[in-house]
Amino acid sequence: MSTRVVLDGPVYVNYGQFYVESGAEHADMEKCFAGQENGLCGAASPGVLFCVTGLHTGSVRLTVEVCDGEPELDDRWEDVVEVSFRPSGAAQVTGWCGEWGHDLDLAECDYRVRYSARDMDAGGQRDMSRDDADDDCEDCTVDAYLLQFWPAPKADDVVVRQTSDTAAYWHGVSWTPSP
Repeated sequence: MSTRVVLDGPVYVNYGQFYVESGAEHADMEKCFAGQENGLCGAASPGVLFCVTGLHTGSVRLTVEVCDGEPELDDRWEDVVEVSFRPSGAAQVTGWCGEWGHDLDLAECDYRVRYSARDMDAGGQRDMSRDDADDDCEDCTVDAYLLQFWPAPKADDVVVRQTSDTAAYWHGVSWTPSP
């Protein structure tokens, strides 16, 4: 299996979130999680993913991989969910208000996405102001995330593994679509 690493390093998050956006679509939390089982990676809004982190504000470690087949499930990740995603144009992983972004160079086809997290609870207990954060500080990150894409038919979202209190909380939030 071949894997292309799009991003591997610290990124800055605000409000405990980052996104994958494509086309003209922007992430709306309520729409992205409406009707889903998992509360970590919202994929209910076409062309958008809404990813939740433990850390509210500061730098987290993020790795993004595009694979040509389903990657092996790595036991080092404490919380794991899977969703389906189809980009509706050029896709980019991005921060709050487009503060940072990295092109994913995805074909416009159906993907399965695995979102894995480590140390979400520890991240949730730590917070930094923008002035205290060093965006490029590898040692400053507490929680880490892995976002993996591979071509696959559309399927329901699923919680693969949940061990943290933070993930349990978000999985328990019920999002219903607005009328």
